[in-house]
Amino acid sequence: MCAQPAPKPLACIILAAGKGTRMMSDHPKILHKIAGRSMIGHVIAACESLSPEKIIVVVGPDMEAVTAAVAPHKTVIQTHQKGTADAVMAARSALGEFGGDVLILIGDAPLITSDTLVELRRAATATGLAVLGMDVDDPHGYGRLITNDEWQVTAIIEDRDCNSEQQFITLCNAGNFCVAGDKLFGWLDKIGTDNAQNEYYLTDIVKIAAQNGAACGLFVAPSEEAVGINDRAQLAEAEWLMQRRLRLAAMRGGVTLIDPETVYLSHDTTFGRDVIIEPNVFFGPKVTIANHVVIHAFSHLEDTTAADNVQIGPFARLRGRVVLDEGAQIGNFVEVKKSHFHRKAKAKHLAYIGDATVGEKTNISAGVITVNYDGFDKHHTTIGKNVMVGCDSTLVAPVTIGDGAYIAAGSAITKNVAADSLAVARNRAIIREGWAVAYRAKKGREKSGGDKAEKAEDQG
Repeated sequence: MCAQPAPKPLACIILAAGKGTRMMSDHPKILHKIAGRSMIGHVIAACESLSPEKIIVVVGPDMEAVTAAVAPHKTVIQTHQKGTADAVMAARSALGEFGGDVLILIGDAPLITSDTLVELRRAATATGLAVLGMDVDDPHGYGRLITNDEWQVTAIIEDRDCNSEQQFITLCNAGNFCVAGDKLFGWLDKIGTDNAQNEYYLTDIVKIAAQNGAACGLFVAPSEEAVGINDRAQLAEAEWLMQRRLRLAAMRGGVTLIDPETVYLSHDTTFGRDVIIEPNVFFGPKVTIANHVVIHAFSHLEDTTAADNVQIGPFARLRGRVVLDEGAQIGNFVEVKKSHFHRKAKAKHLAYIGDATVGEKTNISAGVITVNYDGFDKHHTTIGKNVMVGCDSTLVAPVTIGDGAYIAAGSAITKNVAADSLAVARNRAIIREGWAVAYRAKKGREKSGGDKAEKAEDQG
């Protein structure tokens, strides 16, 4: 039995030097986010899943923010930005004598999937060159792919150069290539600038390769994966497509979305089975939901881990490293920040719990606040298990409430409370029977006198 040849090593070059002026933004275009992750972050994640030896990101001058965002991957600078082939040439020294497959990808096309990259790489196996295509309803603005009977690409015609027949071709260039590393720069060196833009077009590599007897393979991806982003409207379109993808994956994994299009997920949101999510729920980054969790309407979660049988909302906000153990309940108009609710602990109404630990089966009543900030530093509140914190109580951190303690309603707790104690920290009520009757009579006489004086002044 013949041994299978070792798989070729892989490198990825991501083109990200565009200024993105149509975004009308102070930030680099590729750092704008979709589903909580930057455009370039999505492309890098698709590459990373293939375990490449190198990921090289080509940036423009003064794009230090992009360099920081893609670290630890290497960046190189395309100094003069003379076209897409020139951008790839900027990675020459960083790629070195690499002889494996090289994926050349577009940094502002964040919907590309790792499965598509695998197929693009496979399409280049025979000749060392393949292009990613897409079939679109409206090809205006895209380069057209010209193919032969063997489904190989013989030419890429830019939109402005199409003749009357080619204008109706709907198979278009998605801008991504796979090229053999030992052939890449030899072919690029032969590309010229004989075009209207006086630039080095990467698409000319098809013509150059053909002159050297190498055909160009083709893989056609779903058109949504090749969506590029140049302005805010296209950013919103890509967000919609990504959300549809994430919602379908969640539902196929056992999540009930009562009104899917009102639920917004992050790229890293994970769910267990039999989760129910009501309408208008937002998931920011770093949310992990286990099994049999119910998230009620109009809740906002980020950086939160919820164990089995947790209930959240409606109108709850959770953020900043929140941990909810099995059976915990966070109710309506409750905000939780950087806190850990242990098993079956609950805060059902109108509370703020920040920088706190809430013990097992403890009840946080309506109107409870942990005072965690003194104007300079944050402080921690520790609440033991089986504690009853009464309505409208204020816990001034740092403070510890022992197991089984009771905090009387309306208390302001500034000292530690021992286990199984009752803490009452409020002024004694003063009740004067009949006072309201006398007060109303007095105010009535004053008002009546004032009305008479005012009437006399008007008559005078």
